Amino acid sequence: MVFELRIYHANDGKLDALLARFRDHTMTIFKRHGIESVAYWTPTDEPLAGKTLVYILRHPSREAATANWAAFHDDPEWKQVSAASEVNGKLVNNVESTFLKLTDFSPKI
Repeated sequence: MVFELRIYHANDGKLDALLARFRDHTMTIFKRHGIESVAYWTPTDEPLAGKTLVYILRHPSREAATANWAAFHDDPEWKQVSAASEVNGKLVNNVESTFLKLTDFSPKI
């Protein structure tokens, strides 16, 4: 089991549209491709407040994560949703991804 920390830095004024895309579409498509959502956050402090989405995913392995992401990016519904949500400009200017493993003293999640 591995976890993936993802941080999306939204373009100015685009965080609400990004959150709506996740709420209305992305999470459902993730689930279809075996990408398990753990939790989603938006920072409350500057400089990230109002322009950042932070979330954690759970994958059975790094190999599964790679395969699931490939399937997600090839999904016709995702391609349509992504294009439609960015008709007035890209929502995100930078995505950070870090894979994590639990320490032996961490509470189990």
